[in-house]
Amino acid sequence: MKHINNLLDISIIMGQEITHRHFKKNDFSCFRDKMDAELQWLSHWFEQETQKISQQNHYHKCDTHPSIGFELETCFIDQNAEPACINNEFLQRLKHSSIFPQVTTELAQFNIELNSSVFVLSGSVLHNMEQELTRLWSECETVANELGCCQIMVGSLPSLQEQHLQLANMSHLTRYKALNEQVLRSRKGRAIELDIQGSETLKSVHQDVMLESAATSFQLHLQMPFSQSVRYYNAAILLSAPIVALTANSPFLFAKDLWCETRIPVFEQAVSVGGFDGAMFGPVKRVSFGSGYAKQSLLECFQENNEHFPVLLPEIFNTAVEDLAHLSLHNGTIWRWNRPLIAYREDPERGRDYHVRLEHRVMPSGPTIIDSVANAAFFIGAVTALANQYEIAELQLPFVQAKENFYRAAKQGLHGKTSWLSGRHLPMKALLMDYLLPMAKDGLNQLGIARQDIAYYLGIIEQRISSGQNGAVWQRRYVENYGKDMQALTRAYLQMQQSGRAVHEWEV
Repeated sequence: MKHINNLLDISIIMGQEITHRHFKKNDFSCFRDKMDAELQWLSHWFEQETQKISQQNHYHKCDTHPSIGFELETCFIDQNAEPACINNEFLQRLKHSSIFPQVTTELAQFNIELNSSVFVLSGSVLHNMEQELTRLWSECETVANELGCCQIMVGSLPSLQEQHLQLANMSHLTRYKALNEQVLRSRKGRAIELDIQGSETLKSVHQDVMLESAATSFQLHLQMPFSQSVRYYNAAILLSAPIVALTANSPFLFAKDLWCETRIPVFEQAVSVGGFDGAMFGPVKRVSFGSGYAKQSLLECFQENNEHFPVLLPEIFNTAVEDLAHLSLHNGTIWRWNRPLIAYREDPERGRDYHVRLEHRVMPSGPTIIDSVANAAFFIGAVTALANQYEIAELQLPFVQAKENFYRAAKQGLHGKTSWLSGRHLPMKALLMDYLLPMAKDGLNQLGIARQDIAYYLGIIEQRISSGQNGAVWQRRYVENYGKDMQALTRAYLQMQQSGRAVHEWEV
């Protein structure tokens, strides 16, 4: 089994605890000086890697094979199917388990995150991913059951109510309190206003960032060949619309029927902070689809972060420039739906091995383990094929159109329409079935994924497209039949999830 035994926490300093909640003016200037030095080092690294590639007759020889890992955010619910604030006690009980390093807290005490190992994309990788996620889920579920609770993976928990989103339910880590304080400082004390227009309308006002905990994701971390990183990044942007339509699993929030993937506007509005000065409340946001395709290198994204976004958490680390600690922390407070990362592994023989990674944040959590791995298979295959095709895909669809596609797909899901390459307009299901499913198969074959696994996992995607039923559709069908009892919906959803059957097979 081609499997790398290190976890996904290498480069994301945002995932580490910080020591301060309150910062002085000097902290911000000192942090920015350190970040500027790290950005200069990173610019030099990009130049060196580009030169290496230009010196190769066959550039693929100097690139590593792509690899993948994932993060799954999940919720705890009690016997009344309501959020259970147990993550501190949960982690205490899990402390002596072998999976303890792979489980971390999230913003709310009713959330945790499961972190995978890193897998080389070849052979039985999809089956191995399913095995690891099953093991992680099973061990966590056992501990949750001991505490009288259950785990549930869903983009937005149907039974969540506004009273659950209070600071008393925030996880007991300094970084969350600091993030909350700095976001509110950046907003000059202005409350966070949630305003979502969907099948119904939801408007509410919040005094903190706890709203972010209403959105849980299944995030993929794709280590890309450096030589193709721009193409992979832009391909992921193009694919975000069909991916969000295919995987939508968040139609309800506070008992309101909103978008197919309501998690998208929720997260964007939960940390609604813009850029410098007059742009603080302007169009450049910390949670966004991004400002454009990458052109020459992914360094452009880190430069944009430095130039357009003020520092939120100026924690000073006693680290070397090449550790990129401050740059990574700043990058961790800017949430593009496709976020570039710089990561490294410590190699005993070669020293540090730096690489570029894409964090694909589009997919919601759930509905099942098998659906999650099938979603990953579809994305991996499609992004690989699109990035490697001869014609440059991003030249065939303007960025503004890719962005419009994304938000339309989040609203309409599988049953909407979309624009695609070369000016084509077609139903979303037709794009997925006729163009992207064959492309995903081709990409997985290019990577050398086991043929039986390709057929199995993409077969699940094909049946979901054919049936037209993803998690969002099933939840809405349940409510149409049984009414808006959100606790009952949550229980029924959990029962179907625990059956292990893929979502296209769920009965209402």
